[in-house]
Amino acid sequence: MAKRGRKGSLIALALGAAVAWVARDIPRQMGAKAKGERLARMLDSPQYADGKFHNSVPATMLTATSMPKVFAATLRDRERRHPRLPIPLVTPDPGATADGLHVTWYGHSSAMVEIEGRRVLLDPVWSERCSPSRLSGPRRLHEPPVALRDLPPLDAVLISHDHYDHLDMETIQNLVDLQAAPFLVPLGVGAHLERWGVPATRIVEMDWNDKHRVGGLEFVATAARHFSGRGLGRDGTLWTSWVIKGPSRKVFYSGDTGYFPGFAEIGREHGPFDVSLVQIGAYSENWPDIHMFPEDGVATHVDVQAGVMIPVHWGTFNLALHDWAEPVDRTWREAKARGVRLAVPRPGERVDVDNPPAVDGWWQQIA
Repeated sequence: MAKRGRKGSLIALALGAAVAWVARDIPRQMGAKAKGERLARMLDSPQYADGKFHNSVPATMLTATSMPKVFAATLRDRERRHPRLPIPLVTPDPGATADGLHVTWYGHSSAMVEIEGRRVLLDPVWSERCSPSRLSGPRRLHEPPVALRDLPPLDAVLISHDHYDHLDMETIQNLVDLQAAPFLVPLGVGAHLERWGVPATRIVEMDWNDKHRVGGLEFVATAARHFSGRGLGRDGTLWTSWVIKGPSRKVFYSGDTGYFPGFAEIGREHGPFDVSLVQIGAYSENWPDIHMFPEDGVATHVDVQAGVMIPVHWGTFNLALHDWAEPVDRTWREAKARGVRLAVPRPGERVDVDNPPAVDGWWQQIA
């Protein structure tokens, strides 16, 4: 009996050690709070008041009264929120040069923009889960179509906000070693990066309407309607959409956002754009102001005066209650109704913006 008790104690100790090992990175995953000059810049921001950042148009979040209904819904129709067959991947071919204008979608909101000789990486997330834990949280529905070490030399890495499905600690740490590019981030997010080992000299923090040049490109941090936070607190860092301007080509990336009049203002001030990358997934009537419905995504593309629309923020992580293919089905339908030129690449597929492939409904064959 004593031997059995000792064995049980050893098993409990081993399990405890395993859990502690897995959880060791969670405090670091949470990032860090801004201080010093970084905090001073936040306090001076027109978007910052009462200890947090604010949207220009107030946004309703998921309420406590809605949570039981949402939780119950997560237990139903689970199979419809995943594809029936494996998601087809394309091995990316970045080409010998970054001339012209090309976009490679890696899944979710991770993408590379090749614009007039420069390469820009958007919201890179290569981890298995978008979560502070390795054991729980949304898991990838497909592998990254390319290893981080196989990416070509980058000129800049853009981050839209600090949520786990857009800012991934492990990916950032790997990119620091693999690349020499600067990280352009919204106000406050630099504190997370610095805690994870990114040199301060490679961090450029920006408020809405701030501009920064890298090589021959100009980057403008533009408004979005969202929120931020990696722990229990919210809105301690800013969120943003992005404008990328080359000598003669322009790209708009929405980041995560609800629909609001600010997109028309961005179009008037910075458009027209050759291509937009617009969030279309993870929406719900329970949080209508912080993620766009597909029809809103198409309206945003029209508002910013863009040519080709590439939908993002769908297909890779299950983050809402809608069917897996619903966001892109609705986007395709709305794009046809409004005469919008749409490109829906497979993960890893490189889109020539001047000659985009016809939409072929590839996702419908596996949904």
